[in-house]
Amino acid sequence: MALISMKQLLEAGVHFGHQTRRWN
Repeated sequence: MALISMKQLLEAGVHFGHQTRRWN
């Protein structure tokens, strides 16, 4: 999502590493 910054995506990736993969 454009609303989320790259840093936010990186931080979310660490917390939602498995969940983000499903969203992608």
